[in-house]
Amino acid sequence: MVAGKNFTVNNQNLLAHELIGLKVEVMDSTDKTRKGIKGRVIDETKNTLKVECEGKEKVLPKKECVFGFALHGSIVRVSGEKLCFKPEDRVKEYWRKAI
Repeated sequence: MVAGKNFTVNNQNLLAHELIGLKVEVMDSTDKTRKGIKGRVIDETKNTLKVECEGKEKVLPKKECVFGFALHGSIVRVSGEKLCFKPEDRVKEYWRKAI
């Protein structure tokens, strides 16, 4: 553990944390049929987020979407292009730069 560092997920370090379990909504997309899809992230790959939405699973391409993640009562907007890494590589890279 690094002294003086806050490891709690917040709007500044969302990219350094696990997305599975977070509530998410598609704020914008190049495919307008995806805009407004909301649910809970149940899986993540390098290029997609799998979201449980109204009892169904929807696979959303990260690169085409802008996501809004619900954190502590607020919405954090994230361009999907910033998420286009393997989850473990995204977390590792973020903390490498931050420390």
